Amino acid sequence: MDDQKLKDQQREAADDKLIEGAFKQVLDIYLASRHRRKVDIITKAFNFARQAHKGVRRLSGEPYIMHPIAVARIAAEEMGLGSTSICAALLHDVVEDTDYTVEDIENIFGPKIAQIVDGLTKISGGIFGDQASAQAENFKKLLLMMSDDIRVILIKICDRLHNMRTLESQPANKQYKIAGETLYIYAPLANRLGLNKIKTELEDLSFRYEHPEEYQYIKTRLADTQAQRDQIFASFTKPIREALDRMGIQYEIKARVKSPYSIWNKMQNKHVTFDEIYDILAVRIIYTPKLRSDEINECFRIYVAINQIYKSHPDRLRDWVNHPKANGYQALHVTLMSNQGKWIEVQIRSDHMDEVAEQGFAAHWKYKDGEVAELNDDTELNNWLSTIKEILDDPQPDAMDFLDTVKLNLFASEIFVFTPKGEIKTMPAGCTALDFAFQIHTFLGSHCIGAKVNHKLVPLSHRLQSGDQVEILSSKSQHVQQSWINFVSTAKAKGKILAILRRDNRETQKKGEQILDDWLRKNGLEMTTPVLTKLCEFHEYQKTDDLFLAIGKRTVLLGDKDLEELHEKKSNNGGGWRKFVPFLGKKDDNEDKKKKFFTVGEGFNKKKPVFINEENISQFVFPTCCHPIPGDDILGFIDNKNRIEIHRRDCEVAAKLKATYGKRILDAKWDMHKVMFFDATIEIRGIDRKRMLHDVAEVISDKLDVNIHKMTIESNEGIFDGQIEIRVHDRSEVKVIIDELRKIEDIKEVLQIL
Repeated sequence: MDDQKLKDQQREAADDKLIEGAFKQVLDIYLASRHRRKVDIITKAFNFARQAHKGVRRLSGEPYIMHPIAVARIAAEEMGLGSTSICAALLHDVVEDTDYTVEDIENIFGPKIAQIVDGLTKISGGIFGDQASAQAENFKKLLLMMSDDIRVILIKICDRLHNMRTLESQPANKQYKIAGETLYIYAPLANRLGLNKIKTELEDLSFRYEHPEEYQYIKTRLADTQAQRDQIFASFTKPIREALDRMGIQYEIKARVKSPYSIWNKMQNKHVTFDEIYDILAVRIIYTPKLRSDEINECFRIYVAINQIYKSHPDRLRDWVNHPKANGYQALHVTLMSNQGKWIEVQIRSDHMDEVAEQGFAAHWKYKDGEVAELNDDTELNNWLSTIKEILDDPQPDAMDFLDTVKLNLFASEIFVFTPKGEIKTMPAGCTALDFAFQIHTFLGSHCIGAKVNHKLVPLSHRLQSGDQVEILSSKSQHVQQSWINFVSTAKAKGKILAILRRDNRETQKKGEQILDDWLRKNGLEMTTPVLTKLCEFHEYQKTDDLFLAIGKRTVLLGDKDLEELHEKKSNNGGGWRKFVPFLGKKDDNEDKKKKFFTVGEGFNKKKPVFINEENISQFVFPTCCHPIPGDDILGFIDNKNRIEIHRRDCEVAAKLKATYGKRILDAKWDMHKVMFFDATIEIRGIDRKRMLHDVAEVISDKLDVNIHKMTIESNEGIFDGQIEIRVHDRSEVKVIIDELRKIEDIKEVLQIL
């Protein structure tokens, strides 16, 4: 017993040393900053949090207080925030995890710190039903808190960053949930707030946990090509340094290497290999202007100087200096042709612009005595916060719709559009004339009949480009149409159209509900939940309101088939697994109907991975959104019927599921033995010539002994496009086929269609 007591004392002493050392580092970082020296209140917050979390440990085994200290350090060091934020970071879990209340925090630390801690607690807390999305609800709260004090979201991002850095201790299903919502919500949010460095790290950490093999491959390739990049950088920048030295400019030149996630994303989107990505290296020139008033002119003087050394790409000049991005980012981007024959992007920015690029809006704000004092550049932030309020005024009823709305509007890149009077309006890229109409006024949008873009008549669905001058045409006889929802992209337009349609649809829904009730009574049935669920499934509607609406509009006519469905007593599993997964072999419909999906019961362990093999594959649901096959990184999702859906981890649907229904995510792994076949499609493009088809077929059928299921080839003016449907055991076979096809003469592109 004495030995155990001694061990406990030694462990406690080691913990104390670790905790005090970590806190001292936070204080040192804070004291080295430009903020006022409020060490006493920070120390008080630390001691309070330390006592509150005493004896509690994280999954990694370290004392829990190390997490708030780490969050406070990120706030101080990586965001440059002051004492109020550091205190709130230290206290951010106290109310949620201990018996202390927000009132206690207010009495000890004052109203400002208490308000931020309250905001952070509300984001994390709350009790939600199974059908509600806790993450989407939290996100709504996050946005509401943001509109009161931006520091709530800044500290929340610090919290998320530390959770991502320590994600290794979590089970795989939790890793996918946290990484998924980070990539779907927090990384874009960090980007929108201008926190570029943090955004990049969040993306890379998410990528590392979701696709570990691809992450490691890219990291290895980056390390292998480092020396080559260093040589190109030194050679490319040598004449630039000489020119800037002659001009007497104070500057620093850095190499910027594309992040692993960005490289992988480009490989996926452009269907190219690592070696085919040419913009891995970029050059950043950071200058300190002699006079702040001459900052922009100096930027363009540098641009002119380097243009005399290298030829620039005419279509790749990006002037973010005169037209800053909505997140405050300013820089001049120019792409130059190096002496090695490679295009290299050069980013020119001042020291101040660089600080804003790294710290975003945090660099615009200073905190004094608990009060927020705005610096001169907060207009864009206020505009953004007002957009958030607009979204929250009329949020979508469905959690995933809400997240989509936010993604569409807040995280989109922007364009600049002019009104007829020459006023500039900032709009998301990809927006239409109708979006612009709703942006000006709801009445104008709801009665819009068309627009004049650059004095030419265009339809409502016309997509706007940066620099367009737009005049909206309207008529009082015009009414909102259902089809409008298909081509608007801004949150405001989508929200207003849906609100108007919902209002119009309520009457039709009531009518439909009455028709259904009368029909059920006539056939000796009652309108119960099981009856409505069966009818919704039969007519493929997710919600009863949609069914009522369809009946009210007469797009669904109730009849004998509905009665048969309602009186049918057999299982709801229906069409079976074969309609979801494209396996080979003859289909036996009777056999399919006998198959039963695996359902998750009460004692199911969500922390353990689900293994998919030849024997049990028919028990899982394979939706048609991403067609996973063995070799793909996959995850499981428990659907509303407690069945397990299998998705690729990079599937767009899975991305929403991770961000909205994270508690239903499971780890899933393949345990296949090259027995079953799966469909895969490969697209090829190249220069048409004789025997091309023969060469392609020879490689696939003769050399690799793979069965071609279907092939379509089209040739036009000497260029051909083709799609080949093949049947393979796993993804590795697809890769071998692609590598072999790329060796064929005159084939220029080989893409895998997912």
